[in-house]
Amino acid sequence: MRLYSPLEKIGSNFYSKKTLKRQCFGTGDALKENPMKSLYLTAALAPLLFAAPALAQTAAPAAGQQPPRLTAWEASRIRANDDTVSTGVARARDRLDSATSTSSLPDADIVRIGETSIGAIFRTIPGIRSEAVSGDVTSSYTIRGLPLVGIGAKYLQLQENGLPVLEFGDIFGLASDYYLRYDFSVSHIESIRGGSASTFASNAPGGVINLISNTGEVEGGSVQVSTGVDYDSQRVDFGFGGRLSDTLRYHVGGFYREGEGPIRAGFDANRGGQLKFNITKDFEGGFFRVEGKFLDDRVINYAQVPMLVSGTNSDPSYNDVPNFSVRNDTLSTGNIGSFLNLNADGVLTRTNFADGNRALVRSIGFQSRFNLGGWTVQQHMRFADQSGNQVLNFPLAVVPAAVVPFAFGARPGSLAYASGPNAGQPITSPVSLNGNGLVAYSLILSRQINSLNNFTNDARVSRVWRIRGGDLTTTAGIYISEQSLDYGRQYPVFFQDIVGSGRSSLIDIRNTNGTFRTQDGFFGFSGPGGDSSIREDVDYSIVAPYGSLNYRLGKLALGASMRLDNGQVRGRAIEGESTRLRAIDVDGDGVLSEAERTFSVPTDLLPVDYDYDYLSWSVSANYRVSEIFSTFARYSTGGRAAADGVLDDVSINPATGDLNDPDIAYDPVDQAEIGFKLRAGGLFANLTAFWAEVTETNQQLRSDANGQTAVDLVRQGYRAIGAEFEGGVRRGPFSLTGSATLTSAEITDAGDPAVIGNTPRHQADLIYALLPQYDTDLFTVGASIVGTTESYSQDVNGLIMPAYTTVNAFLQLRPIERLVVSLNANNLFDELALVDVSAPTVPASGLSLVRVLPGRNVSAAVRFYF
Repeated sequence: MRLYSPLEKIGSNFYSKKTLKRQCFGTGDALKENPMKSLYLTAALAPLLFAAPALAQTAAPAAGQQPPRLTAWEASRIRANDDTVSTGVARARDRLDSATSTSSLPDADIVRIGETSIGAIFRTIPGIRSEAVSGDVTSSYTIRGLPLVGIGAKYLQLQENGLPVLEFGDIFGLASDYYLRYDFSVSHIESIRGGSASTFASNAPGGVINLISNTGEVEGGSVQVSTGVDYDSQRVDFGFGGRLSDTLRYHVGGFYREGEGPIRAGFDANRGGQLKFNITKDFEGGFFRVEGKFLDDRVINYAQVPMLVSGTNSDPSYNDVPNFSVRNDTLSTGNIGSFLNLNADGVLTRTNFADGNRALVRSIGFQSRFNLGGWTVQQHMRFADQSGNQVLNFPLAVVPAAVVPFAFGARPGSLAYASGPNAGQPITSPVSLNGNGLVAYSLILSRQINSLNNFTNDARVSRVWRIRGGDLTTTAGIYISEQSLDYGRQYPVFFQDIVGSGRSSLIDIRNTNGTFRTQDGFFGFSGPGGDSSIREDVDYSIVAPYGSLNYRLGKLALGASMRLDNGQVRGRAIEGESTRLRAIDVDGDGVLSEAERTFSVPTDLLPVDYDYDYLSWSVSANYRVSEIFSTFARYSTGGRAAADGVLDDVSINPATGDLNDPDIAYDPVDQAEIGFKLRAGGLFANLTAFWAEVTETNQQLRSDANGQTAVDLVRQGYRAIGAEFEGGVRRGPFSLTGSATLTSAEITDAGDPAVIGNTPRHQADLIYALLPQYDTDLFTVGASIVGTTESYSQDVNGLIMPAYTTVNAFLQLRPIERLVVSLNANNLFDELALVDVSAPTVPASGLSLVRVLPGRNVSAAVRFYF
C-alpha cells in the first residue's frame, strides 16, 4: 500500500534542490482580551524573530560538511512514501508485510480538507463512521459496522502518540475528543481497524486512531492566520522545530482561536487554544523524548434542533421550521445567559451558559527506545491532569406555544420572555410566535469535571531471532492505566422560543393569579424526572500484560498475540434515584415559585467495588505474493470494559458495590478479516472483507411514545459483515485517493423481540470518501467528498434518514516561496446531511428533533513558512 505523508523517510537522508524539484508535485518551479492569548501568540510569533536568516539562500556545504537539513517549506512540497505502520503493532513494519488494515492521513491532506474538528477530520478515514454534528467535541464514532448505541467512541480508541486520551471513549456526554485538538503540532494521523488493535491496546477492540506529533525532523516551521469569510471566526496555528545540536531536536506547536463559529449562536462560542511541545535526545540505537501539552479551550456544543417531518417512513420529507435553519442555526444561544443551580455537592452556584464546554489539560510524558543485549526496549508514559466544565443545551421536545401552560401544569397561564432583549415582555400571540408558534422544552447538561485525570504506562521489549531460515519476532509488554471519573452532573429544564440567528430566548409561564410557575425561564432544577442530580467519584485501574509472536519465512508471515486485561473499579456514585428535593428562594423575593421548590440534592451514594478480567487474542497470516502484492487473514477476539454506563442502582449492589450481573463488566467483540494489498508506483489498493459480532450494554438517547427524548439502558447483540476498500492513484500533478465501506449489520439479540433481525440505527449500507486534487508549484485545487447511503433513524427500522454527500472544496495558491494563500468551502453545495433523527417513525405532530452537519461555510487563510 502506498501512502502519502508529509515527508520521505528523512532520517539521515538529505536532498539537493534538484532532487527536491523532481519530487515536488508538478513539473514547474481582531482579537478580544483573554488571559491565555499572550501565551499562544508569543509561541506562534516568536520564531518569526529568527526567520530572516532562515529565508536567506542556504550556501552549498563545503567539502566534508554535512548537507543542510530539509526546511519546513521544502518538506511541505514533497510527496512522500510512508509504507510503514507503527500504531497497533508490535514493531513498525512495511504495510505489505503486516496482517492489518491501516491508513495514514498526512498533515498536508488534513489542511486541505478544511476542517479542524476531530470528528470532521475522521469522516475521511476508511471504515470510520463519524457523526460530526456536535461541533469541535463530543462527536460519536464507530468502525466497520460495530454498533453506535451511545455517545462517543466505545470500540474505537483515540490516542495521542500511542497512548489513549481517555481510557473510555464513551463516558456519557464526554467523548475522548473533549480533550483532543488538531493543530500544526500533528505530523499525521494513523488508524488501524480491527486486527491487532484488540491485543495492543486496552478497550480498543474495533480499532485505534492515533494523532502522531512532529518531533523536529525538519528545520523551521510555519504560522497560519485564518478567518471565516461568511461567519465569525479567527484562528492562528503555528508549529516550528529543528535541531539544537547533532543529537538534540525539538518541536513546538499549537493554536489560538476566537469567534462565533459556523453556526449562528449570537456570541463568541469558541475561544481558547493549545500548546504542545517535545524535545528528543537521539543516541545510537534509540532516543529519549519529553513531551508536554497545555490545553485551555471553550467550545459550543450543537445539540438536536427541531425540523418538520412529513410523508411516509420510507419516503419522508424534511423541511425547516419557519424562521429557523437546521443547517445554520442553533438553540444554544447567548440569550440563555447565566443560571443558579445546586451542584452535585449541594452548593448553590451560578453558571454562565456562554462558558460552554471548557477543557483543561496539563500533561507530561516520557518516551524512549533503546537496545539492551539484543532486545529493543520501548517505554512510554504520560500523566494528564484533565478537568473543566461542561454546559450544553439539549432540547427534549417541541410543543405548540399555545398549549405550554396546559401541557406543563394542566391549568391555564400566560407566557412571557424571561431573557434576551424582550425580557419581561408578555407573549400576546403564542399561536404566531416567531412565525412558527413553537416552544422547545430543553435541558441544560451542566457538569463540573473535577477530574478525568489519566495515567498510562506502556512498556515492551522485542527481539528478532533467526530460526530455521526465518525471522521470529517476539514481543512482551505490560500496560498500566489509572483513569479517574470525578464529576457532578445536573439537568435543569427550561422553555425557549424557536428562532434563528442566535436570538432564541428563555420563556416564563405565569399563572392566572400572577405567580410564576417558572424561575427565569427554568421549569425545574432537578431534571425532567425530578431526580436527575448525578455524582460520580470512581477510579478505574487496569493492568494488562500482553505478548506476540510473528514468524516470517520467505513470503509467509504467521502471527499470534494475546492480552489479559485485569481491571479494578473503586469509588462511589449516584445515578438519579437517591436524591431529595430542596426549596431555595433564588431571587430572594420571599416568595417561592414552583420551580424554586425543585432543587435536587444527591444522597445515599452507592459504593462501587468490583473487579473484572478478560482475555483478548488474535491470530494472523500474511503472504507477500510479490514485491507489490500481499494477502492476509486474521481472527481476533477482544473486549471493551464498561464505564459509567453501569454506575446506577439497577446494576450496582447497594450493599457490596459489586455488579449484580458480572457479565456487564465488559462487552466481548469477535472479528475476522481477510484481504489483499497492492502497491505499484503511483497506485495503491487495499480490499478487506470483515465480520464482527458484539454484545453491547450502554445508555442511549431516544424518543419515547410522546416524542420526548429520554435515556434508556440498552443491552443488545449485533452482527456485521462487509467489505472495506481504500485506494489511490497518482499521475503527474493529479492524484485521487478514496475509500468505501460496504456493511450489512443486524441486531441479533434484544430485550424487545420486535427489533431482532433489524438493521441498527444510523447504519448505512455504504459510506465513502474521495480526495481528488491537482497540484502544481503555483497552486493546488481539489475537494474532499464524503457521503453515505440512507439509514434508519432508530432500531425499529421505521423512519428513513436520506442519503447525502458533502463536498469540501479547497484552493491553495503559492505566489512566492514560503507563502500559501488558501480558500476552503465546507459543504460547498449546502447539502442537508441528516445524521440523527430522534423520531422512530413519521411523528403525528409533524415535528422531530434532528442533528445535521453544518451548512456551507467559507474560510480563508494565509500561511507563512520560515
